[in-house]
This record gives sequence, structure tokens and C-alpha cells, in this order.
Amino acid sequence: MSNGLEERARAYAALGEPSRLAIIDRLAHGDLASGELAAELGLPTNLMAHHLQVLEQAGLVERRRSEGDGRRAYVRRTATCNRLLGSDATPRPHRVAFVCSANSARSQLAEAYWRTVSDIPVVSAGTHPARRVHPRAITVARHHGLDLAGATPKLVDDVLTGDELLITVCDRAYEGLRAPSAHWSIPDPARSADSRAFESAFTDIADRIDQLASRFEGEAS
Repeated sequence: MSNGLEERARAYAALGEPSRLAIIDRLAHGDLASGELAAELGLPTNLMAHHLQVLEQAGLVERRRSEGDGRRAYVRRTATCNRLLGSDATPRPHRVAFVCSANSARSQLAEAYWRTVSDIPVVSAGTHPARRVHPRAITVARHHGLDLAGATPKLVDDVLTGDELLITVCDRAYEGLRAPSAHWSIPDPARSADSRAFESAFTDIADRIDQLASRFEGEAS
């Protein structure tokens, strides 16, 4: 039996339990903490832990400790999961907003990349904006044909209007904002002295944006 068939068999076996399939459905548009998943699905924490372990062993989800509230671990679907299952279409929003804490790297990269794949208006902002965009974010953007040289960090209160599809790309921003539309738990590249952290953050952001943009249905209103 080929590795691909074995991979699919493990995945489908893991998804044969309705609660585990519901978990995967909840993670289609963003990351959630295990406690959030348990609350949404009405499952006790010990049973949720078991289901997540099964899904993780099947290669369908992965977990990462929050950079904000260290008691949290965010769960996300893996590339294998997205390749096998895909996700349902979702209504086209009027505008998309990407938010992180400083608006100096992740959300700026997301805004710039979004403009290359969608005509839906986009903005970015920070809960505690930095004084400037991080130089390494500018470098990574340039490497991918994006221009952040003239970008400036902005405060969420000055940018958001309340009718956006609001996506947090920072654990601290997600934990500090009220009810964002979705959360992408992307490690802060500025915490690392390695410039490859910015490239890794960009790759994660670009992959997620490609998936999100492909799900929107309907024409611009």
C-alpha cells in the first residue's frame, strides 16, 4: 500500500467519529484554542484532548502554544487536512482587515500580499502600533515583489469600521480583541534574531490567504 493511501486511510478513520469531524469543520477558517473548541461543541476537556490527540496522530491538526496567554494552545488544520478535505465556500466580504499587535510585520505582509490575489479592499492595523514597519518585513516583502517601504503602522481604532472580515494574525491581538472573524496563530518573527523567521511567517500567511481568497463566492457588491 502506498504512503498516500495509508495517509488517507488514517485521516478518514480519524474522521469517522462525528465530534472529530465537527472539530475539523470548526477549524476550516481559522485557529481555535482547545478550550474554545470544547465550549463550542459542548465537550468535556478530557474528551476534547482525546479527540485532538487522535486528529494530531492522523496528521490532520497541529497545536502551538500562544505567545500571549501561555495557558492556551491553538489548534490549526494541517496542509494534509486542507488537501484532503478542502473547505466550503463563504460569502464575499465588503472588506478584509488583518490585525496584529504592532502592525509592523505580519499584518503588513498580509495586507500587501492580499492585494496581489484579490480585489476585495483590505487594511491592516495594530492594537499597539510600532513606530515603523520592521526592516526585515520590508526586505522579505521586496523579495516577493511587494513594497512596504512607504507603509506605516496604524491603530485599530483609526482603521476598523466594524463591517470587515477581521482576521487576527497575532495571539496577543486575538486575545485582546472582541470577537474577530477568524484567528491565524502565526509566531511573531520579530522575536527571533533569524531573518528566516520572517520568511516563514510570510509563507504561512500567503498559504492561508490563498486558501481564504479561493473560498469567497459572489461578485463585489
